[in-house]
Amino acid sequence: MSFFPKISFQREVEEYVTKVFRNNELITALGTQEAESKYQSLLSHLSHPPGFTTVRVNTHLASVKHVKKLLFEEIQKQFKGLCVPVLEHPKLQDILIIPVIGPRRDLKKHSSEVIVGAHCGYAVLRGAHVYVPGIISTSRFMKAGDLVSVYSDIEGKCKRGAKEFEGVKVFLGNGISELSRSEIFSSSGPLNGMGVRMIEPVYLSLSFDNVLPSHLFLQNLPSVIVSHILKPQPGERILDMCAAPGGKTTHLATLMHDQGEVIAMDKIANKVKKIKQNAELLQLNCIKAFRYDGTKALSVEKREDEQEGPPFLPESFDRILLDAPCSGMGQRPNMAYSSTLKEVTSYQPLQRKLFTVAVKLLKPGGVLVYSTCTITLSENEEQVAWALKTFPCLQLQPQEPHIGGEGMRGAGLSLDQLKLLQRFDPSAVPLQGMDINSLQDSGEDDLISLANKDCIGFFIAKFIKSNSK
Repeated sequence: MSFFPKISFQREVEEYVTKVFRNNELITALGTQEAESKYQSLLSHLSHPPGFTTVRVNTHLASVKHVKKLLFEEIQKQFKGLCVPVLEHPKLQDILIIPVIGPRRDLKKHSSEVIVGAHCGYAVLRGAHVYVPGIISTSRFMKAGDLVSVYSDIEGKCKRGAKEFEGVKVFLGNGISELSRSEIFSSSGPLNGMGVRMIEPVYLSLSFDNVLPSHLFLQNLPSVIVSHILKPQPGERILDMCAAPGGKTTHLATLMHDQGEVIAMDKIANKVKKIKQNAELLQLNCIKAFRYDGTKALSVEKREDEQEGPPFLPESFDRILLDAPCSGMGQRPNMAYSSTLKEVTSYQPLQRKLFTVAVKLLKPGGVLVYSTCTITLSENEEQVAWALKTFPCLQLQPQEPHIGGEGMRGAGLSLDQLKLLQRFDPSAVPLQGMDINSLQDSGEDDLISLANKDCIGFFIAKFIKSNSK
């Protein structure tokens, strides 16, 4: 049952997305009623957080069993003895899964309020505390130590520093303010640091603030699966074309036992810095990160210098990951999607430019994995259909592990081709809350099965480049 309203879009974007999920191919296969029911269910799921938190263990530094024990102790501390299991995934030996308790419908709301921005709010729903940069408004007389109710301004209508807000706001839970209103909004006051320590969040999810930072990496389940599907081998040369913030980059390096070379690229300097910081924190030495535009990463002329960075000669890499920039409609939770139709439709041509460069940089016999965290056809199945038509050297490959559903109809791909794709559709399971009683009544296999489906919206395709020119 929905706790939050369905995700909302700008009118043109809503019309666009609705057409995607009411396309003729899909309706012919499912029928109008079932197709519509799945679409409406998806809209509800997208506004709610996934029912599980997934962490990838840095197996380069620690064993899964050791980190599991430490995490269980952390849960006991944070949840004051509440018994929430830490689950090992049978097909993904380097991740741990923790169920999320909620939504909790019986929390008392306090008169003192804190309004946070939408992105801060989404982080709170997934276990974070409230940090000062995310705070937009507080009640007039709020002091440090006050019990406060935290709300998200999902439409971005609240003015910074307002003393009250009557617009659309969503209750996120209760906390204790660490600072007074005057400290938060003082011109010389703190711009960073914790503003509200959450003590009664609507979704009770483990907070990972400074928890085992070198031993684990917070990652959504499909994002972990991507690196396993690429399956890098020790000694190979791997390219991560759009790598920030480095979750998949560091995973690839770990799977290679830090032997070989992982080239990570991103256009934005701060993001490249973040990749380098994560590589250093996780003690991985085979990663080389560069600030570079992936669409320009192909060199047509052999260079005389010994420069190791981009651009690269054709057929330079054994495997390439193109986790492409996308419209991000699969991210959860998201209650109000703010991008315009122009922005949404700008991604397909960019993805094709990157894909074209990736194919040329890949060695014959090499593997290319393409992924997005969105739900549209144009950025997913339509890209696969285009790639197979444009590059006869590419062949779709089976994916291992195959945990998501098959591809979505509507792009003219055959049923056999759709079965080779993975589309993670959050609406594949009912939208259900989890309380401590239902959690204790659930078997481990049932929880893992639920976690496989109740995740973000995501898409994966795997190609191999034939040896023939």
